Amino acid sequence: MSAVMSSLVSYGSDSDSDNDSGSDSGAEKPGKTMSLAVLNSAPEVAVKESVETGTHLDPSLKEVSYNPTYETMFAPEFGPTNPFRSQQMAAPRNMLSGYAEPAHVNDFMFEQQRRTFSTFGYALDPSVDTHQAGSYSYIGAVDEAEKNKGLTVFESGGKKPEKRKKVKGGDAGEIDNFLGPWAKYVDEKDVAKPTEEEQKELDEITAKRQKKGRNEEEAPAEEKTILHVKDMYDYQGRSYLHAPQDVGVNLRTADAPDKCYLPKKQIHVWSGHTKGVSAIRLFPKSGHLLLSSSMDCKIKLWEVYSERRCIRTFIGHSKAVRDICFNNTGTQFLSAGYDRYLKLWDSETGQCISRFTNRKVPYCVKFNPDEDKQNLFVAGMSDKKIVQWDIRTGEVVQEYDRHLGAVNTITFVDENRRFVSTSDDKSLRVWEWDIPVDFKYIAEPSMHSMPAVTLSPNGKWLACQSMDNQILIFGAQNRFRLNKKKVFKGHMVAGYACQVDFSPDMSYVVSGDADGKLNIWDWKTTKLYHRIKAHDKVCISALWHPHETSKVITCGWDGQIKLWD
Repeated sequence: MSAVMSSLVSYGSDSDSDNDSGSDSGAEKPGKTMSLAVLNSAPEVAVKESVETGTHLDPSLKEVSYNPTYETMFAPEFGPTNPFRSQQMAAPRNMLSGYAEPAHVNDFMFEQQRRTFSTFGYALDPSVDTHQAGSYSYIGAVDEAEKNKGLTVFESGGKKPEKRKKVKGGDAGEIDNFLGPWAKYVDEKDVAKPTEEEQKELDEITAKRQKKGRNEEEAPAEEKTILHVKDMYDYQGRSYLHAPQDVGVNLRTADAPDKCYLPKKQIHVWSGHTKGVSAIRLFPKSGHLLLSSSMDCKIKLWEVYSERRCIRTFIGHSKAVRDICFNNTGTQFLSAGYDRYLKLWDSETGQCISRFTNRKVPYCVKFNPDEDKQNLFVAGMSDKKIVQWDIRTGEVVQEYDRHLGAVNTITFVDENRRFVSTSDDKSLRVWEWDIPVDFKYIAEPSMHSMPAVTLSPNGKWLACQSMDNQILIFGAQNRFRLNKKKVFKGHMVAGYACQVDFSPDMSYVVSGDADGKLNIWDWKTTKLYHRIKAHDKVCISALWHPHETSKVITCGWDGQIKLWD
């Protein structure tokens, strides 16, 4: 310690003597070198030469251990010059369109000149300094500026534009003649009116339009039916609605097969529709008949077993049929068409029992599955409402109006006490039956529209076809939570409401896609097991037969319905 102190003292005395001597710095003293060695504990950096020569500083350098000169800091960077550098690039820029010189203008002055320019068409020239020039220079309508002596909108002295006068509106006490704020201006001219001939023509056109509109609304298409089989009844007097007993499967029991297998090949094609098929529904409980609706405005009933014939065609919609739904017994079914009508049909006779409309397009229709509520049905409409009708009276008995977009699906859950609806507003809402306020609303920013929903055979899950090319699974009991572990991907459905279905033993999930393929996933692992090219166009629906181990029915926009096994 004493050695360090003595060296410091010697350094101090040396420096003093250095200052005193000034020019006498020829010989180096031993005390000074020793003291420097003590004080400079950091490693020495030889930078003196670089400072003197103005050496280039590396731009990526974060730390500089000396004070560089201005020339060093602003020396040009090393490297080749940019061969593509143009005059425009070289010019200094501080904004997108080039370089704007800083100008200091009083806010009031700027606003005054802006308003003057928009009102009178002239303003002071900002590039001329009026103090130096001694006179005002204008831009815009210079003649107008000279005429008005350069008056601005805020200055009085020039002629103010006269305020337009209104027609006297009479006394406020006289209600008939009182015009109030609605009175016309004195100089206002009456609107040009058409001549008598023109008026006559206009009246004719409007009358035609009204008549056309009324026809579309009022006159539903005439209903008729065609029976395609010879005998409607068998030797015992049973109609085709009676489930056959000679097909190798007991269709009368509600038992599902114990183990299901993947369908491998196509075994039948039902063809008869001239345009795309929009929906298919199996006959309740037995599944021995298949109902199909199409864009050719027809509904057809087909046999699933034996000869697999077309039994009956129902004609009664003037536009494409969107959805169909059987009642619990299958004796009646509802159809929803783009002609804005919902029609109730007799499955056996083909007669149209009644028709319903609220002048909106129905997108989906469902009977209430409760045995004691078979007279009630709900329909999701294009005007964001779910409308409930009573078949007996033909009147609307309830409206569920909470969605913000057209309603796409309605699915009954929880022993038919509740139903779930999805919509174009990308939300899922859960309703108590007959209560028009949703008690659960599910909408996440990441969610997409889900235009096809199916309840699993065990009633625990809802499979929702999401428009981001995946099938999402929601719990169908109490909380309706998204099951994040079960997401089925690998198919392309964006833009199409491809119907999903489960195998009866809950081991597989099936769905069509936009490429016309039938996709089959494993329920447990969510692995895509099988893809079959089923249709030439979109495969819009896939149904797994509830009594069969491997029979799947698909339909597509190519107008065909196919059976796979």
